[in-house]
Amino acid sequence: MLRRLALYTGYTGCIAGLFLLTACENERPAQVSFARDIRPILQKHCMECHNPGGTGFLASGLDMSTHQSLVKGTKFGPVIKAGDSLSSTLIILVEGKADPSLKMPHGDRKSLSTAEIKTLRLWIDQGAANN
Repeated sequence: MLRRLALYTGYTGCIAGLFLLTACENERPAQVSFARDIRPILQKHCMECHNPGGTGFLASGLDMSTHQSLVKGTKFGPVIKAGDSLSSTLIILVEGKADPSLKMPHGDRKSLSTAEIKTLRLWIDQGAANN
């Protein structure tokens, strides 16, 4: 009797585990679009300085006006490591994890929201595609 109960409990646990695994797979984040999701964040917080002729561009060489120029990075190197937001300089700077003088955006400009940073992270982790 105990053996049957153990088998039943084991089967029930496996079935419950499969349902849970399926539910987690269904909650994968949606594909982030550069045009739809990322460009508006950059326009709101970055483009004032990081475009040809802007102060951020003159200081770093970072042009955020196109996907191609953003992925190219600065005169010091890339700011995005596709597939790895933790190592991407862009995330380090907008999260303020570098020297405070390097936090982006500079000065009294409004910081990116948690949701905006999460979107940037997700886009980079998904490969930083030009989509």
